[in-house]
Amino acid sequence: QVQLVESGGGLVQPGGSLRLLCQSSQRFFSINTMAWWRQAPGKQREVVAHITSFGDPTYEDSVKGRFTISRDNAQKTVSLQMNSLTPEDTAVYSCVGGGVWGEGTLVTVSA
Repeated sequence: QVQLVESGGGLVQPGGSLRLLCQSSQRFFSINTMAWWRQAPGKQREVVAHITSFGDPTYEDSVKGRFTISRDNAQKTVSLQMNSLTPEDTAVYSCVGGGVWGEGTLVTVSA
C-alpha cells in the first residue's frame, strides 16, 4: 500500500521557488520524525531536512536559510518550501518517515 506520496516538483529557474508536499497515509504519522532526502545525478543521496513529531526542524548546511520544512499532523502532510534555488539543488526529492520512502519528485533548476 502507498504510504507516502510526494508532489510539487518541476522545472524552475535559478533563484526561483518551489514547494514540495508529502501526503502520508501512515497510521502513526504524528509520532514519526519526517525527512526530505534528495539524490542528484551522479551523487550520493543526502538528507536535506527533517522535522520531529514536535515540529523541531534540522537542515543540511547548504539549504539553511533557503529551505523550510513543516508538517501538519492533522492533515498528515509534510512540506518543504524551497527558495533561492540553484542548479545544485537539482535532484529527486523523497519524503521519508517511519521507515518508509516515497517514490520521489524531480526538481530541476535550470535557465
